[in-house]
Amino acid sequence: MKKGKAWILSSGALLAAALVLRFALRGYAYWGYTLAFIALLIVAHRFLPLVLWRILLGLTCLGLLYFCAVEVPIIKNARTDKDAERPYLVVLGAAVYGDRPSLTLVRRLEGALDYLETYPDSLVIVSGGMGPGETVTEAEAMRDWLRGHGIAEERILLEDKAASTAQNLEYSFAIIRERGDEPDGNVAIVSSAYHLYRAKSMAKLMGVRAAGVAAPWGYPMVMLNYFIREAFGITHLWVFGP
Repeated sequence: MKKGKAWILSSGALLAAALVLRFALRGYAYWGYTLAFIALLIVAHRFLPLVLWRILLGLTCLGLLYFCAVEVPIIKNARTDKDAERPYLVVLGAAVYGDRPSLTLVRRLEGALDYLETYPDSLVIVSGGMGPGETVTEAEAMRDWLRGHGIAEERILLEDKAASTAQNLEYSFAIIRERGDEPDGNVAIVSSAYHLYRAKSMAKLMGVRAAGVAAPWGYPMVMLNYFIREAFGITHLWVFGP
């Protein structure tokens, strides 16, 4: 192929890969968006006037700098905090397929199980309502999983209405207050490592200082996909709030 046509092959291959990652595979969507954007840059470099290309390139560089800056606190908080023992542990919900927890939710439950075994005096609030394709609430699926792995039912509190992270936290904090306790300083949150900074930031905006408990990592490329996504999630939180 002539050198002048190489851009067609490269941009086409990137776009094809982007479509596969976005629509054919689960957990790789943001890799797909990244490849699609690179393909767009190749096409733009071919057809845009030089001035517009330089503007686009400059904006892209600024966007990358902003992305890197946002990723710093996300990565920094992608671990279990030191001295994370609290009276209450809140497990944030994730997808359930029928009545079976998804792999993401199982990872969070594994993190919760390890925490509850380490701190036997802590209670756990499993939080999540019922979404599309689910035959039980996420809270019920989590309760059944924890009971099946040896956690006594009296240690498990259900919050089965939440449909978002903000609601997970808001409704769980309400349960704690209904029990006569104050959530500020008394809550640990278990979630996927990439999600902890956003969850803790939401809690802080609600007036609650919470410890973070990182669930075990899943497949590295899938985890990196969600780390990319979190930059957009954090931006949305900063602009629009919880």
